[in-house]
Amino acid sequence: MCASQYCKQIPAAIRTIVLLASALLFDLSSAVVADDWPQWGGPKRDCIWHESGIVRQFSTQGLLPRKWSAPVAEGYSGPAVANGLVFITDRLADAGEERILCFDAETGKQVWSYQHPARYGSLNYPAGPRATPVVFAGRVYTIGAVGHMFCFEETTGKVLWQKDFQADFGTTLPTWGMAASPLIDGDRLITLVGGSPGALIVCFDRRTGAELWRSLEDAEVGYCPPVIYEFGGRRQLIVWHPSAVSSLDPETGKLLWEIPWKIKAGLTVPMPRQLGDRLFLTAFYDGPMMLQVTADSAKILWKGDSSSEIETDGLHSIMPTPIVNSENIFGVCSYGQLRCLKTESGERVWETLDATGSGRWWNAFLIQNDDVTFLHNEQGDLIIAQLKADGYHEISRAKLVEPTRPVQRRMTIWSHPAFAMKSVFARNDKELVRVDLAEPQK
Repeated sequence: MCASQYCKQIPAAIRTIVLLASALLFDLSSAVVADDWPQWGGPKRDCIWHESGIVRQFSTQGLLPRKWSAPVAEGYSGPAVANGLVFITDRLADAGEERILCFDAETGKQVWSYQHPARYGSLNYPAGPRATPVVFAGRVYTIGAVGHMFCFEETTGKVLWQKDFQADFGTTLPTWGMAASPLIDGDRLITLVGGSPGALIVCFDRRTGAELWRSLEDAEVGYCPPVIYEFGGRRQLIVWHPSAVSSLDPETGKLLWEIPWKIKAGLTVPMPRQLGDRLFLTAFYDGPMMLQVTADSAKILWKGDSSSEIETDGLHSIMPTPIVNSENIFGVCSYGQLRCLKTESGERVWETLDATGSGRWWNAFLIQNDDVTFLHNEQGDLIIAQLKADGYHEISRAKLVEPTRPVQRRMTIWSHPAFAMKSVFARNDKELVRVDLAEPQK
């Protein structure tokens, strides 16, 4: 008997109750389903906000109304949001300690915190931790600026295991500290360590902290988060470090291919972006490069000019990870220019300062959501815009948080926000805020 025939035999009153209950359950499930942002770059590590029903016009040009605000200390790390909790790291400079903080995502109430000594010494820009926490399967993984890595129980803050990169691996800290957020791949936790011998990148058992493999050697560790892409039907761990772009087997650490590329000042920061069989990278001093990748090799398709820091031709990004599609590349260049390049050649199509500002190391983070891009610039603005081949089209702009960190005679925010629960979670050196961005119900 088919479902429709069976339904006809049910008394009308009962059938009505069943249908109403089903509709109610559907409405409730639709209301509560919302994406988390459990790591740097979002749930898929692709810098895309996948939720729907998000505003396309802010109600104010001033400060966006907060759902809540919670006090934090200084730091550059972005928040991670998962399972109704928000995780952030900061630094208590006077005490010489770093903290890991957990807040209730609905109320902003602090759930737990953990403090540990962290001597920054001569670390440049010593305003706190850099790496976004990673939340997975009931655990939280954090890495501090001088290489303290922790695995916490998500709900209690209990330390399950920990590492000290300098003490355990002989890590030589980079100029600006450990910044790359770790990567979870099944039961593996893969992260930059910069140790010796052969421990530029190390894979741990995420449950126990036991080392599973180590790979690569470099005089500098760099700052770029590792990422796994598939090329030629093979999963490849892409590690961009100051001497080369390397591809590894994520299960064994075996080197698959490598393209030498010496990066000035070790500034490997923006995450490489995949487009089919191509891989795009950009560096502040050394400019852009596009690779073509197979299962076991790679070759350079084109490179930009790296002869000048100021008079640049392509995309020389200091921190922001660019957006790449089949036609265009969008990103923020070395002195604040929001630029569009042709994907096939790297030729510049347009540039504008309308979303940013002019100055060395100017920064803005770009997150796609359906047909628009959310830009969080270093002045604390949140912008909704469309980035197209014919130009920059701003739709709406408002203030998200106030800039609190002085850089190059300007106040800045260099912390990537999280987009989850139809909200944006952002921080400066004083507060962590949640702003509701759900489209109003009609």
